[in-house]
Amino acid sequence: MSLFGPNPNKMRKEIREIDMADTSNADVKRMPFERAIEELETIIKRLEEGKVALEESVAIYERGESLKRRCEELRRQAEARVEKITLDSVGRPKGTEPLDVP
Repeated sequence: MSLFGPNPNKMRKEIREIDMADTSNADVKRMPFERAIEELETIIKRLEEGKVALEESVAIYERGESLKRRCEELRRQAEARVEKITLDSVGRPKGTEPLDVP
């Protein structure tokens, strides 16, 4: 028997679900794009399956909104960086400079 009881995989899954339903979302602000989009896709899949209790659905939906905003923010920063490179004063890239994105 493991530390998690007779069915450790089920317990680990439940722990991950609780972590995902955490509504603080403080970690989202530091999350890289790839991780945020991956978690957002997982939330969408779970909600589409319709097997989540109402309270948890609301909690993970709210987290999904935070993840969506994070992905949009990172995408805007990437687009601005590419635009800055391509919109040089002479029309050609001359390198990179620190980007001031709010």
